[in-house]
Amino acid sequence: MIDQVTELSNPELLALVLCSDVAQQKKSIQIAEQILKHFRGLHGLARLEPYQLQQFQSIDTTQKLRLCALIELAKRLSVDKPPDYPVINRAADAAQLVMDMQYLQQEHIRVLLLDTNRRVTNIQTIYVGTLNASLLRTAEVFKAAVVNNNPAIILVHNHPSGDVAPSPEDIEITRTLIAAGQLLDIIVLDHLIIGDHDWISIKESGLAFRD
Repeated sequence: MIDQVTELSNPELLALVLCSDVAQQKKSIQIAEQILKHFRGLHGLARLEPYQLQQFQSIDTTQKLRLCALIELAKRLSVDKPPDYPVINRAADAAQLVMDMQYLQQEHIRVLLLDTNRRVTNIQTIYVGTLNASLLRTAEVFKAAVVNNNPAIILVHNHPSGDVAPSPEDIEITRTLIAAGQLLDIIVLDHLIIGDHDWISIKESGLAFRD
């Protein structure tokens, strides 16, 4: 059902908001059609005031609240702008975005997703725990980049000890991901390690990466 949500009609989508009980879906679709007809479609629905739902006795207070919340989220999404991340020209540009990782008590792994101009489009935490090649799934590292068609990524993880010196495991993982990225046509631009008020670029250190 979740995989097919994009194929649903407007009344069917609205019915899911009003009622998640499959057994009641037929009735919910009828109610959804009435609401959409009354407000003359989605654009009219987006302009409704909460008090206007009071006339619909067929939906309860919780359902009305769900509908109002959905409309408010849609309005906010329409005006919300994604974070204005910078273009990454050097490792220091990327490190500046993730220095908050020095305060984390556990190792976290983040992936910076970059577009064709090397501008960061998103930063995702993909793993929490000790960095281990046997536990870190390559698919998870590249999943978002594949889905969003990002041509390049930068891997970042922190050392809670504060020492930024790369471990043999760090180098091994970097090499593995570089090779995997080549198969996916996604460039691993760098692997940063964040420590106590310090950071290191594995690429700039001449480790794992080949010119």
